[in-house]
Formats: sequence, structure tokens, C-alpha cells
Amino acid sequence: MPSLSTTVGKVLEICSRTDASPNELNKVISLDPVLTGHVLKLINSAYYSMVCKVTSLTRAITMLGMNTVKNMALSTAIIQTVAGSSHAKQPLPTVQFWAHSIGVGVSAKLLAKASGIAVQELEEFFIAGLLHDLGKIPFGDDYRKVLMVAREQQRPLLEVEQQFFGIDHQEVGDMIAAKWNLRGFLANCLSGHHSVELLADEERVKMAIVALANMYINIHDIGYAGDPFPAYRNAEKLLELTRLDWPDLAAIGGVVDIEIQKAQIFLQV
Repeated sequence: MPSLSTTVGKVLEICSRTDASPNELNKVISLDPVLTGHVLKLINSAYYSMVCKVTSLTRAITMLGMNTVKNMALSTAIIQTVAGSSHAKQPLPTVQFWAHSIGVGVSAKLLAKASGIAVQELEEFFIAGLLHDLGKIPFGDDYRKVLMVAREQQRPLLEVEQQFFGIDHQEVGDMIAAKWNLRGFLANCLSGHHSVELLADEERVKMAIVALANMYINIHDIGYAGDPFPAYRNAEKLLELTRLDWPDLAAIGGVVDIEIQKAQIFLQV
């Protein structure tokens, strides 16, 4: 996987500091006209439903908060990085892969809200869901056999990856997170969305929400990420961790499709 841009790296560095100010973030992003344009386009998209158009980067950062702007910059940069990588012709169809990823992001955000997560933290669940399967990208053409076996034998993809490669997309996701200096929840999401039980208590609950979202999108066959027969045996445990129930999962059904359409802006920047 290629490295992230210097600008995005600086954005992540600033936002990781507790004493960072919106002005510092504004100075870095404003030096990159392309990133500035992307941030403003995203902020003014239907996804964020702003009443009045935002034309000032400073105002955008102030209104949305540093964490939200950081996540937008990160998600946009990663989508473009993956699309331009040497593995852009990977076996997973790009449009379907991102449809799945956006679906998980949207569902994770909705489930996080239903479970009582603070409003200011909801955006991070969208980004976590969007990025959770990035570890599948670097496998390349050899991945076709894995996808075929998982489908024909109706087995969880993670299990088949281990059989063929001795490594799975969570472990690759961990390598990507390290290379891109991702930390905390986002890093854990790349490396642990199928291993919720191994995480610390606080992270376990957050990851259970993403895992449930991933399960929901697979059940409803939204997009395609190569895992049509995931392991469902942990569903009850995930629901218990998140204090949700099956009706809560069913309740987001009427909203998911609408939110996915709004979030398509992330594929258009």
C-alpha cells in the first residue's frame, strides 16, 4: 500500500494532540487546494445537510469540529490512495467494494446512535466502517481463489484467507494502520473487527457496533466484499455488548438505503 500524503499525515499529527487548535488545522489544510476543495465539497454535500452553504474553511472546521474534519480528510485520501494503487485491479469489484464499505459505515453510525453513543463521536463510526476492510486490498490476483473457495464452500472469508495465505485481512489491516500511523479506534477497526473479544472493554463495545454493522450489510447483500457467508455465531454476544437487540437492527433498515445514497459523495471527490 502506498503512503498517505504529507498533508494528511500532518492533519493526523495535529489532531492527535490534546492542545491542538482549529487554527493549526486550518493552516495545514489551506496550503493544499485539492484537500480544501474536498473538505468543502463534503461539508456542503447532502450527507451533512447544512442549511447554508459553507465557503470558509475556518468556519467549516469550527462548525464540524477538528475530529470530523480529520476523518473526512482521512477517508477521502484513503479512497483516492487505494484507487490509485498498483492493486487497483484487485479481484473485489471497486464500486461494489466501496458500496459495502459505505454501507457498513452508515450502519455503524446508525447503530452507534441507537446504542447511546455521544453525537460528537458518531462520525468516527462512519469512518471506521468505511475503512474496516482495507486489509483485503493488497492481496492482489491470488485473492481470486480465496473468494471462490469461500463462496463455493460457504465458509467465512477470514478462515479461507488463513488457509491459503497463513494471514488474514485483519493482520494486513494492522500493517496498513501502522504504516499510515492510524491509532486508537480506527487502527483497531482495521485489525480487530472480527476479533472483538480480544479488545479492551471500552474498545470492545465500539468494535462490536462495527461488527454488527458489517453483519447487517452482509445479511442484506449490500455491495460486495467477498464474505457472503460470515460467521454469525457471535451475533448474540455482539448485541449484548452494545445493549442492542434484533428489533434495533431491523429499525435501521428504512434509513440505511437513504444514508448510503447521501454518503456516495465520498466516492465522487
